[in-house]
Amino acid sequence: MKTQKIQKPKPLLTSESTIFEGDASTVLERLPDASVQCIVTSPPYWGLRDYDNPDQIGLEVTLPQFINRLTRVFNESRRVLRDDGVFWLNIGDGFTSGNRAWRAPDKKNPARAMDVRPPTPEGLKPKDLLGIPWRLAFALQDDGWYLRADVIWNKPNAMPESVKDRPTRSHEYLFMFTKSERYHYDRTVVLGPNGRNLRSVWDVHTQGFSGAHFATFPPKLIEPCILASTRPGDFILDPFFGSGTVGLVAQQLERKYLGIELNPGYVSLAADRLAAQETNIIRIAA
Repeated sequence: MKTQKIQKPKPLLTSESTIFEGDASTVLERLPDASVQCIVTSPPYWGLRDYDNPDQIGLEVTLPQFINRLTRVFNESRRVLRDDGVFWLNIGDGFTSGNRAWRAPDKKNPARAMDVRPPTPEGLKPKDLLGIPWRLAFALQDDGWYLRADVIWNKPNAMPESVKDRPTRSHEYLFMFTKSERYHYDRTVVLGPNGRNLRSVWDVHTQGFSGAHFATFPPKLIEPCILASTRPGDFILDPFFGSGTVGLVAQQLERKYLGIELNPGYVSLAADRLAAQETNIIRIAA
């Protein structure tokens, strides 16, 4: 009988800001315990975009599969987070497809066209709001995260919608989670007018980035998260790095970043965007 010993991959150790090209779960498994102070991220939304990658998150056949997959990613992220760290999660919602397997393009946003869409989830009806943000928030709470705040990201310049039987959506959720009951949060650096404590509704305009994919994080949404939850020199992790906005804000605030991105095109885009400083890129095989 033959036996074979499988060597565990070496940990990914870095003292500088780094972009990892690879699958989020695969990369996270190799990051050291308690190595980042803060996580700020916006994962792909379910059934809204096709990033043309077989390993992508967001086109799972069922909604529970999507929630479970993200829960596993963020479970591993919790191990990487320091005990006093904070996790900020932006996630949007959507509506059931009515079992249409396609979506037409929009004149103002041709990228919204898709030739594949998940079916209507069991128990929901055509035109139902999916409720994804709270489904995911409760799943993460059940998995051990402390759910500390639900921030409403109000978009004053929200995209118009051609709907006449419901209000136009102009907000998304930004959830604040922590690993422990006690954590680092400096309220003094994010005080509002007249020393007012930071409120839970943030008015932040959406902001495009030339050459980026269609879902870009506005820097003004990220800045309060990083300022309140980190100190200069700390590491911020974004497991879904995209065009690198979290890294850009981290640089501007004198923090370091670890970005994980599956799509090589977005890795190149983020690297070019962060070229003001030397960018370290490590490619991780699945």
